[in-house]
Amino acid sequence: MHLHIKAVCATLGALLMFLGAALLLPMAVGIYYAEPAWWTFGVTAAFSCLTGFAMWRGLKDFSGHLGIREGFAVVALSWFVLSLVGSVPFVLGGVLDSYADAFFETMSGFTTTGATILGGGGNPAISEIPHAFLFWRSLAQWLGGMGIIVLTLAILPILGIGGMQLFKAEVPGPSADKITPRVRETARRLWFIYVGFTALQVLFLLPVMSFFDSVNHAFTTMATGGFSTQDGSIGDYGSAYVEWVITVFMFIGGVNFVLHYHMLKGRASLLFRDAEFRVYVAIALAAMLLVAIGIWDTTVGVMPWAGREAGAFEGYASLSDALRRAAFQAVAIMTTTGYTIADYQIWPPLGVGIIFLLFFCGGMAGSTSGGVKIIRHMLMFKNSFREIRQLLHPAAVIHVRLGGDVVPKDILSNVLSFIVLYVGGIGLGTMIMFVLGLDLISAFSAAIASVGNVGPAFGSVGPVGNYADIPALGKWVLSLLMMAGRLELFTVLIILAPAFWKR
Repeated sequence: MHLHIKAVCATLGALLMFLGAALLLPMAVGIYYAEPAWWTFGVTAAFSCLTGFAMWRGLKDFSGHLGIREGFAVVALSWFVLSLVGSVPFVLGGVLDSYADAFFETMSGFTTTGATILGGGGNPAISEIPHAFLFWRSLAQWLGGMGIIVLTLAILPILGIGGMQLFKAEVPGPSADKITPRVRETARRLWFIYVGFTALQVLFLLPVMSFFDSVNHAFTTMATGGFSTQDGSIGDYGSAYVEWVITVFMFIGGVNFVLHYHMLKGRASLLFRDAEFRVYVAIALAAMLLVAIGIWDTTVGVMPWAGREAGAFEGYASLSDALRRAAFQAVAIMTTTGYTIADYQIWPPLGVGIIFLLFFCGGMAGSTSGGVKIIRHMLMFKNSFREIRQLLHPAAVIHVRLGGDVVPKDILSNVLSFIVLYVGGIGLGTMIMFVLGLDLISAFSAAIASVGNVGPAFGSVGPVGNYADIPALGKWVLSLLMMAGRLELFTVLIILAPAFWKR
């Protein structure tokens, strides 16, 4: 079996047409706010649509030849190609001078990473960016959250044949669960739920935020992406109400959307019987409580400098304030959303330590979160305990079970391979960033935040920093790590294998 290059190109053409249609939305926003650079989205949209139509029209007879290889190729190449095109308005409009910066920002959007180069290295601050470009950043994250491929399966019939190959390659997690026999109907229902939650969050945010800010933050919250319209992220609003609303919706975004579907169908019991969901809730609550304990300090205001150096973190005197900030920041990192309301790097060791561990966590499989995913951690630990028991009872037949069901060996092998590749990707990224001049903490942080699609991390790329000062080569490397992490490594790495291109 050989790779049908023409089928891949035809499908990419269809996706470019979709991208062109999506670019019309920020153009409309630019026109509404009378911003001079609105035309950049129109030009890019026209180029994307015409190029895409030419590719699809000339090769449409091959668009049905989508097998496993073609599915992997389309998904991996689409994120790269769409980011290349989606970067153009930033340069045409003069918002960013460097195409490397524009590509980094766009890839960070589509992969829902949330890392930014704005506000540093001579780039404008977020508050100085025109509305159209802010909206495009948020829209890119929203589209990337549920997945451009899944959206396209939901609305473009021309991708109906071979759609499951795209769905499996796109949907995160060890396996892709379908809620209906037809993949297009599955994609449509998942997107219906996604849109519904987004609209609901907009309504909840409107009492405090403007309509524009509400839409942008709803987009980037449900996508667990973390782009904000404010320089200081959510912390700039100084609103406990906003923080709690966003915390709840970040948590929702980190839940398997198949479970959301069952909830809406009145099968709530399935949610609480799901082993991964129970662990997800337990980790979130434990992290929130431990961080709150770390940052709560009853001596604040009474003995403000007791045992502290000038400029050191003073803690929060109110337990409710400590719990709110702990809940927000823990859920933001755990779900890989990456919003910030405080500089967690200066928190006490307990708080910093828990936040650091959450970088390796991730949400549930089938959610919009990046990272390792809860279910992989569960299977990894279960398999480790099985190995220990097997050493004690060599003749026994011991299976790994999840929710009462035996986990197939191929799934366990996939999980262990993923963990090895995940750690290897972080190691490789760290080494490259270190060679390019970053200090070790910043190099490691940039790598783990990119592979895990978290965004802010520690060091110079922490919650009060950005990625602007990283060399251009480093930004390209991190962009590829973002893409590999968003597509769960295998989808990208498989097209690099020589066997993939052989008959």
